[in-house]
Amino acid sequence: MALCVRSISAVLLCLSGGPATFAQQPKPAGNAPLVQPGAPGQRSKTISPGSVRTPSRAPVEADVAFMQGMIHHHAQAVEMVDLLRARGKSKELQSFGERISISQTDEIQYMKKWLQDRGQPLVPGHGHMDHMAGMDHSNMGSMPLMPGMLTPQQMETLAKSKGEEFDRLFLTGMIQHHNGALIMVDDLFDIPGAGQDPVLFDFATDIDNTQRAEINIMRGMLNGKQ
Repeated sequence: MALCVRSISAVLLCLSGGPATFAQQPKPAGNAPLVQPGAPGQRSKTISPGSVRTPSRAPVEADVAFMQGMIHHHAQAVEMVDLLRARGKSKELQSFGERISISQTDEIQYMKKWLQDRGQPLVPGHGHMDHMAGMDHSNMGSMPLMPGMLTPQQMETLAKSKGEEFDRLFLTGMIQHHNGALIMVDDLFDIPGAGQDPVLFDFATDIDNTQRAEINIMRGMLNGKQ
């Protein structure tokens, strides 16, 4: 009789969703593969969880220096477009320059916020964020030139030119400028431990993709003027 009662209890326990039900649930797939989207025009690839990079909790010095330097770098591109509005001839180039100015101005604000959110100064050697928060591009004149940036002499020559000559100098100068940004991204990722912040990684990768595309457009414009 006792055996029968135990058997009936077991059946009722199973029907009521007791421990027997939990035993049938699948285990979490802790080692399931992950799919990493490919670059434009390339296939996605499957990676193992163990190969996924764990981001740093705080930005390393190279991350901070990259953002500070890229703010300085972008500011000169915006200044070049300011000259283009007044001295350029090609309406197509002026329209293209406006897109550069808008995107790089937005990115400057983004980089400033990235630094401020992490308690970092906008310029190397400054630690007081209250003082730095309201600074404009002109306060960065003391910073060294980043890769690809035009020298003061090149900027002076650009500012004195006009018409088709200005357009040609603008295109050659901005191609040089964009190539410098690509060098900065490469240099960042070459430093061990740098670029691990996922937000910074995506941002730097986007800069690389965007400026490569813009270089190709400008080369096409330049070839049309030769």
